[in-house]
Amino acid sequence: MAVNLNPNDTHLAPLPLKGESGLESVALLKQVAQAHRYLAELKGVAKTIPNEAILISTLSMQEAKDSSAIENIFTTHDQLFQSQVLGGQQVNQATKEVENYRRALWESYQQTTGSGLIRLNDILAAQEIVEPTKPGLRKTPGTVIGNASTGKVIYTPPQHPDDIQSLMTNLVEYINDDSLSDLDPLVKMAIIHHQFESIHPFYDGNGRTGRILNILYLVKNQLLDLPILYLSRYIVETKDDYYRLLQSVREQGEWAEWVSYIVKGIEVTARETITFVYQMHGLIMATKQRMRTELPKIYSQELLNNLFFHPYTKVQFVIDQLGVSRITATKYLEALTEKGFVSKHKAGRNNYYINEPLVALIMGQES
Repeated sequence: MAVNLNPNDTHLAPLPLKGESGLESVALLKQVAQAHRYLAELKGVAKTIPNEAILISTLSMQEAKDSSAIENIFTTHDQLFQSQVLGGQQVNQATKEVENYRRALWESYQQTTGSGLIRLNDILAAQEIVEPTKPGLRKTPGTVIGNASTGKVIYTPPQHPDDIQSLMTNLVEYINDDSLSDLDPLVKMAIIHHQFESIHPFYDGNGRTGRILNILYLVKNQLLDLPILYLSRYIVETKDDYYRLLQSVREQGEWAEWVSYIVKGIEVTARETITFVYQMHGLIMATKQRMRTELPKIYSQELLNNLFFHPYTKVQFVIDQLGVSRITATKYLEALTEKGFVSKHKAGRNNYYINEPLVALIMGQES
């Protein structure tokens, strides 16, 4: 169903959309209700993890990897985990870019939860972390979006800096002022994502910044307490549909199919994340029971948290998190190695320790 757009008019209109009632069909509202159900379940299930930082750390790493893959920036879990545990040694450019995305996501989340708003400066700050070599809104014309295979231009975003600034100001107002639209927040999230990607406000980092904006909007609207639902994997798996539907709105004004696609992605991703959280909770509890039985003298909740916050850990991480001496931290990790809780590895003169069951669970998300 089209919503009052002339397919021959390439001008990008400000929000709210005209004719929003076209996005309130019975079928779409049922789909939205189903997505809300799973979001609410995920919000509750997340509370079963004893330390929320564990969940945020694990899922934000996965999101950073998948979101960057959409932009053809590829790295492996092993490279990402090693970059953390080895302090930047042997880190390739792709891994650095994924780490930048993860940091932008975390800092943006903290900003949004602190202010209750998503401001233009917050979006600019996120993009500058994602793409530090090309920060800020576009100032010069010439940016087009083309088909990577054929080189054909398929969309020309706004070119004049005044138009970009005006549209971004309007978008931020739409994000923060609920009186501008009565649509359900999930429908609005789909509209916001499309509008942001169509403004294409930056020279680079638009896709990654736009996907950060998705999770911030869910958190801002209290649909989630933690930034733990990410659409990047869904987009990776349905990449052709994603780009086809983006363009279908631009050319024919076919909003309903686009919104349905995004809402389905929210439901699918929420269900997958619920399963993952249950599996992680089970693994944490099983590890806790084993540690209490096999290593009662060194067991603590803090040590358990360390093993799950850092899939690859090291002596310094244990020192920092538990406040123990180097000798004690080393003794803990050697005891955990002996009992098979972690495996020990060497990089140069440094040792690091892998929580193999946790890494297997994370890797299993891709199978």
